[in-house]
Amino acid sequence: MKAKLTVLGSGTSMGVPTIGCDCAVCHSSDPHDRRLRPSVLIEYRGRSVLIDTTPDFREQAIRADIHQLDAVLYTHTHADHILGIDDLRPISYLHKPNKLPLYARPEAVDFIRNMFRYIFDANYKFGGLPQVELRSITGDVELFGARFKPIPVIHGETEIYGFRFGSAAYLTDHSAIPEASYEKLRDLDVLFLDALRHKPHPTHSTVENSLRIVERVKPKRAFFTHICHDLPHDETNAALPPNVRLSYDGMNLDFEI
Repeated sequence: MKAKLTVLGSGTSMGVPTIGCDCAVCHSSDPHDRRLRPSVLIEYRGRSVLIDTTPDFREQAIRADIHQLDAVLYTHTHADHILGIDDLRPISYLHKPNKLPLYARPEAVDFIRNMFRYIFDANYKFGGLPQVELRSITGDVELFGARFKPIPVIHGETEIYGFRFGSAAYLTDHSAIPEASYEKLRDLDVLFLDALRHKPHPTHSTVENSLRIVERVKPKRAFFTHICHDLPHDETNAALPPNVRLSYDGMNLDFEI
């Protein structure tokens, strides 16, 4: 079936522009160089599935005119991927009488429940709460006629999840991809990969490393995300192969899910 993917954020954990930075990218007039924290929205059959709730989720949702969410998938529990959970409040109220389901690895479920205890302990008396419920990912997640397959990747020393959905896969925050995960990345139309910068980083992929992954996996189209201010949009794209591009906030793609 047809689906649409919207890039809500393509930036690194500090975003671009970065606070206090005087570099050329942080002061660029090119809107492609403005990067909120990394997240994507997948829409199909009148349903909307979000991957990660960044600290920028409120701004992202307003910009993308999001009026509906039917599920949220979490890649991992770092701050730039979960701190927007409270901004699910207005959208979760529209989900009544059911609560909005949030899917994450079992250890991530425990972390989120503990970190946002006020949401899940049901004893908070000082304002509205997101109407959400946590569900552990123990295999493929079936959502509204589509299958979201968790793809283990290595983020520094930690295993986290990317996701494959139909002919597309979204892998953010990885420094390595286990051999077993490559088998799940065959015959892709669209592949998103972490590509922080050119200089090596202990927990993120570089442009050069992600290009090697593209060459091995051979998707029809590849897009880099979790981009820091070291990579000017147009200049970096000019040096990439024709089927590889930097993603950018607000980018829309059609694919088969």
